Amino acid sequence: MTETKVLSPSPSRVFRIALIGNPNTGKSTVFNALAGMQVKTANYPGVTIEKKTGRYRYGEQVIELLDLPGTYSLAPRAPDELVTVDVLTGVTSIEEPIDGILCVVNATLLHRNLFLLSQLLELGKPVILLVNMIDSAEARGISIDAERLSAQLGIPVVLAAAAKKRGIEEVRRAIQAILSTPPSRHAALPLPPRFYQVREQLSSRLAAISQQTPEAKTKTKKNFSREGADSPNYYLLGRAILDGAGLAENKIANSWGPSAVPLLHEAREQLTGELGSLIDLECNSRYSWAATMLQGVIQQSAEGDESRTEWLDRFLTHRVFGFLFFLLLMFAIFQTIYSLAQYPMGACEEGQQWLSSLLEQWLSPGILRSLLIDGVVAGVGSVLIFVPQIALLFFFIAILEDCGYMARAAFLVDRVMGFFGLSGKSFLPLMSSFACAVPGVMATRVIENARDRLTTILVAPLMSCSARLPVYLLMIGAFIPATTYAGGFLTLRGLVLMAAYLVGISVAVPVAWLLKKTFLRGETAPFVLEMPDYQWPSVPVLFQRVYQSCQAFIVRAGTLIFSASVLIWAAGYFPGDHSEQFRLMEEIERSEGNRSRAEVAGLESRLNAESGRLLEASFLGQGGHFIEPIVRPLGWDWRIGVGAIASFPAREVIISTLATIYSLGGQIDEDNQSLVDAMRASKWPDGRPVFTVPVALSIIVFFALCAQCVSTLLVIKRETNSWGWPLFSFGYMTALAYLGALIVYQCGTRLPI
Repeated sequence: MTETKVLSPSPSRVFRIALIGNPNTGKSTVFNALAGMQVKTANYPGVTIEKKTGRYRYGEQVIELLDLPGTYSLAPRAPDELVTVDVLTGVTSIEEPIDGILCVVNATLLHRNLFLLSQLLELGKPVILLVNMIDSAEARGISIDAERLSAQLGIPVVLAAAAKKRGIEEVRRAIQAILSTPPSRHAALPLPPRFYQVREQLSSRLAAISQQTPEAKTKTKKNFSREGADSPNYYLLGRAILDGAGLAENKIANSWGPSAVPLLHEAREQLTGELGSLIDLECNSRYSWAATMLQGVIQQSAEGDESRTEWLDRFLTHRVFGFLFFLLLMFAIFQTIYSLAQYPMGACEEGQQWLSSLLEQWLSPGILRSLLIDGVVAGVGSVLIFVPQIALLFFFIAILEDCGYMARAAFLVDRVMGFFGLSGKSFLPLMSSFACAVPGVMATRVIENARDRLTTILVAPLMSCSARLPVYLLMIGAFIPATTYAGGFLTLRGLVLMAAYLVGISVAVPVAWLLKKTFLRGETAPFVLEMPDYQWPSVPVLFQRVYQSCQAFIVRAGTLIFSASVLIWAAGYFPGDHSEQFRLMEEIERSEGNRSRAEVAGLESRLNAESGRLLEASFLGQGGHFIEPIVRPLGWDWRIGVGAIASFPAREVIISTLATIYSLGGQIDEDNQSLVDAMRASKWPDGRPVFTVPVALSIIVFFALCAQCVSTLLVIKRETNSWGWPLFSFGYMTALAYLGALIVYQCGTRLPI
């Protein structure tokens, strides 16, 4: 039996409840239904686990909900999973201790879901069992006796359909009740009594170790200060016995020293000799316990609408028709995102231009105007421009998850993604990255396995996003011949464009495989999926999730992107003397309606030339000259080098940068003939043309593979909660891009093109 402490609610204290459950139990829907819009997201230090908290007030009490990642078991196999166990056991300093646990289970999969509950009950915390999706169970003719289940488990049990807001008020009342008077008992613990006896003996022996040396005692107090000074957390100690050479054993060894490991092995061998395989023991005992707890609880009537999900699955999970439907659905989703996002993105660009023109009217040419227009307004615009795609993508993800199709999609493409060393859940984030890597990286939150998620994050930027397209179109239109094949059905330019997109895909496969074999090597996690019933998503919950995703991006990643944009502006502005530039700008603005078009054009030409000179003299231009010896083997001169550096905020910036360098002004797009003519006329000092077909192809390959997108790198930092992974991503992708461009140029110059 486990004991629970009685809490004393007070209006001044915030009580913390952890939500946990298997994937596809509707846990996030429950969280959003309880917390509403009062949600904050972050990452735990050093891991990719997202920390999502929300608050609500019930009477005079403030309840804080902590949404933990979906999991099938509390057996930590990766550092991310260990964080969940640490939070629940209270042996971590990164989180305040929790006061209770809300375990969310699927009403149609109750027997399997109680495996996790059996582990939660061993923690000694007040627990509430929320049986969600009760409407799906009732449609199948399944009835659940909540009172009997509560009596047998010794904890409160609430039936709910969170997507329909059914049972949410009962959950709030149950939380308030356990804070006032926790249950007096839990059900008998699931493992054999002998296991708990050996665990108790081992705990006493480890406590004796900590008393032997002051250093060991200090270390155990530091690592387990909330569990008592000299004894290990019982749950972690049990996991260390059961798992063997796992993270729990490492944690015990780090706290009690090397002498703890032989004691662990001795206890494990003793139990194995008496009870047999500990893996089989745990599985059999917990599922047997679940079956005992469910005796007389579930009634299955002869009638019930069990055919809807099964009928749909016969088609939607079919090896041929299901896969075709999946491809059509993905095409429709991404085409919709691409098409619909253009309107708010266009409105954002127009608003940015309107505000810039307004500032031009209010402010005289000078550093303040340049900072506000080219730094602040452009920086804010570079953040908001991503929001429409993020909102639409997460809207569709929420629909696919809540209606039950996401699990089927992952199942269908799992075999294909296996060639990448990934699971089926990596497909959607990678496909999303063809539109933009920023929402693609954020979409990796659907992947529970930490290594698969990190691998997907690191290869997602290799997918050619829409920002690369202007670069491709400029180089292809200017330097690739308009050759046709098959009677005009195929064009050389079209084939080169297709090849540019295939470069990233073909490189992503070996990169993902190599990452899983080296940096992210580890035990292959089983791809476990439960197919939930199909159901209608809750519209309020959908919009809450979209709002939370957009808010998280703007507040955290957006501030970093904005800061980076301002820094790039400063690098392109300083240290030159801009007085002549400002004088020409003022003269042009005053000459409207007072001078001929030819005179204004002459002033604009002088202004463009001065802007190009200043850019060359800036820190950005100096950087281009500095790296010219490095990029010359690629066929590039300093101008292309400056364009590559300046495109760090966004890849398409290279076009306006080249236009400024060639004295054409910054308001130029990839279709501008003047820019094409200037690039074709550009010469090396010896008279050779700078831009040739091999040079154009090397630029295309470089931009197809490089990490020239500060927004993506900063979102990677946010999602991994570490600067190490974005730096690694930038480093390996830049090296790949350089190597690819070098091979293309050097081989191209030796071919008769």
